[in-house]
Amino acid sequence: MTDTPGWTPPGPSAEPDASAPAAPAATPAPQGTTPPPAAPGPYGGGYGSWGTGPAAPGPQPGGPYGPQFGGPYGWGAPPSPKPGVVPLRPLGVGEILDGAFSTARIHWRTCFGLSIVLAAITEVVQALAEWWGYRSGSATTYAFASYAVLPLDLLVGVIAGGLLTIVVSRAVLGQPTDLKDAWRSTRPRLGQLLGLTGLQALIMGGLFALLLGAGSTDLFGPALPLLMLPILAVIIWVVVSIGFAAPALMLEKQDVITALKRSWRLVHGAWWRIFGINVLLQLLLFLIAAIAVLPFAALAYAFGAGFGDPFAAESDTAAGIGIALLAVGGTVVKCITIPAAAACTVLLYVDQRIRREALDIELARAAGLPGHGAPHATVPGQTTPPGA
Repeated sequence: MTDTPGWTPPGPSAEPDASAPAAPAATPAPQGTTPPPAAPGPYGGGYGSWGTGPAAPGPQPGGPYGPQFGGPYGWGAPPSPKPGVVPLRPLGVGEILDGAFSTARIHWRTCFGLSIVLAAITEVVQALAEWWGYRSGSATTYAFASYAVLPLDLLVGVIAGGLLTIVVSRAVLGQPTDLKDAWRSTRPRLGQLLGLTGLQALIMGGLFALLLGAGSTDLFGPALPLLMLPILAVIIWVVVSIGFAAPALMLEKQDVITALKRSWRLVHGAWWRIFGINVLLQLLLFLIAAIAVLPFAALAYAFGAGFGDPFAAESDTAAGIGIALLAVGGTVVKCITIPAAAACTVLLYVDQRIRREALDIELARAAGLPGHGAPHATVPGQTTPPGA
């Protein structure tokens, strides 16, 4: 998908395909006769540029939309083409979530290989921070150490999203991607991806610092409740609004600032829908994580390490075993949740571009589906088609 022109923002108008044969002129039927029905196209016929063209004017048998919109009885529209994990049309919530998990399941080798390294890094840092907090003997220090790695989790999420964008984008076209292909496509953009990650971290760090400042009664006094809620709302609004920056940077070859602006424009007008789908995804991932980590927590409890609380452990050794087991469980969980979250972000991005820019037509052409023109030729090893 990165090698096709559909990932750059389309212009205000599209030129017709000059290589396509011209349609023969229609011959009017003799008066008093019924013209024969149009021959069905590759997806049922009559569905815009995907079939035989628009229906003839006037009443049509089989319903107001004619038989070409669903057979002789005129019920429903023809099925949308689905070369990969999702159909090429505006997506529903269930299709986005199903496509995200289908990508992780079908391309599990690549997704697992990309995720396990990032997950292991975050969990090792988390375990070391928790062990330091436990050895300090202070529950407050332990809590601070546990939450201090949240910025690292955010950074890993953005980096993983950028790396897995290539995998998901090609999964939409039904094309496999291995680790070597994903790295080859990601490497030229890795510096900009890291720059985007750092800029997003600065933005979020500044907003969270403002939130923590609002939480200080010495600083704001009685205005505390009135300040924290608006700041929290702004944080959530910004997080959702810049959530498509990594896909825009990776797939449209944008620079960092342009990718942030591009994400803002794509989300504008659909913020609540995108926010709701993300909330639903996070709830689903939370349930999956709770189920997946439960065996490791139970095993830690069996070793006398307490149920997730090292201060309830029978000894320092038991506490260390408990922290280590939960770190292993966390790595397993992240190997599931990181690909699913990244895939959901990319599919939401694709859905927005389909809704606003008719990207589905470009995707169908890139997938080589019949009736959509030949895929645009690219030079081997070139990540962007000529003139894109």
